[in-house]
Amino acid sequence: MKKNLLLFFALIVAALSAHAQTDSDRMNKLIAELTPLDSAYKAQYENKDYSAAIQSINQMLKLWNGMKLSKEENEKYGAAIKNSVAILYYNQACSYSLANKRKEAIDALRQSVAYGYTNYRSAKNDEDFKNIQNDKKFKKILESIRQYDKLFILQHSKGYNKENTDSLPHFRYQSPENYSLKYTRNFFNLDSVAGNGDEISKFKNILKFVHDTIQHDGGNFGFCESDPIDIYNYHKTTGKGVNCRQLAITLCGMYLAMGYPARYVTCLPQDANDSDCHVICCVYSQKLDKWLWMDPTFNAYVEDDKGNLLSIEEVRSRLIANQPLVLNEDANWNNKKTYNKEYYLDYYMAKNLYWLECTDFNCFNPEPRFRDIKRTYIGLVPQGFTSKATEDTMLTSDPDYFWQKPTTSKN
Repeated sequence: MKKNLLLFFALIVAALSAHAQTDSDRMNKLIAELTPLDSAYKAQYENKDYSAAIQSINQMLKLWNGMKLSKEENEKYGAAIKNSVAILYYNQACSYSLANKRKEAIDALRQSVAYGYTNYRSAKNDEDFKNIQNDKKFKKILESIRQYDKLFILQHSKGYNKENTDSLPHFRYQSPENYSLKYTRNFFNLDSVAGNGDEISKFKNILKFVHDTIQHDGGNFGFCESDPIDIYNYHKTTGKGVNCRQLAITLCGMYLAMGYPARYVTCLPQDANDSDCHVICCVYSQKLDKWLWMDPTFNAYVEDDKGNLLSIEEVRSRLIANQPLVLNEDANWNNKKTYNKEYYLDYYMAKNLYWLECTDFNCFNPEPRFRDIKRTYIGLVPQGFTSKATEDTMLTSDPDYFWQKPTTSKN
């Protein structure tokens, strides 16, 4: 599977351009030499001319390896360059494997790992390695990077623990009689959106409405209030998408407006230096007597192999136990790109289910931009895990407390 190098190149140039012009000129010259080779490689790979693709990669590696960095340059840019070389060796391994040159493919993959390649799941499932996937040396290389696999990390987390939670706040959910929520219900005509089906079909219909009505853009935190109406108006006025947090808050507010207790839940990785997390919504089903996973970013919900809808905690537990999980077939991003269970659950959400966080009070505007209100967040963490949570976050390892049945506030 071809990996793209140009993003790494651009990042390196941007970093260098902030320093000595001679450094920037030197890197720009290098990239000017690499770019046509990279374009040639891509075309050769797509046309299945793997011998030519290997030659192009060899020329790129010669250019990269011929670049002599000073000590200062190495400290600043060495990691990014190392990543680029790791990807080159990975692409070389793919091309060698497709050319049925097994020894060379394994040697190139070993080099890629030596330069820092750690994506176990991608390498394991890469169709380009079909010719070598049963080779003992290939399996050994895979096993050497399995420790970095997001699902492996989740599966080796410590369990939860029943504990005294008397000092922690009780979770509350704003009443649908609240004026702002009543207005939300009428503004979006949510009774029509939800339809005349049962509780579960209404959940799904509102989920799809949010997904189809407000575009997602993970890189944009919309400049608006944190309520369904303002987030919707922001998107319609500017044409810009909003991030997953704002989408989850929107869905949560709509569920609350319909009288369904709901939370927006921040799903976080183990690595404190990993700034990528994901925020989804969960809604409480009276019919099923549990919280249900609802993700408006991907129009996603999750079932077991018998068709039973699952909660966040059930999905997390089943990932850890390697039990079957089924993602709905119409899960997608902005109605442009579909997602499968292997990527969405085994990789992306496995990374982001290490610990969870949500506010103690879910309401119409839970995180106002222009008013300073006291908010308390509760984090559910595995035993022994210390997060870089803010001072407003209280931690617990007790899932019974965290997932307690809802009671509605009169506010």
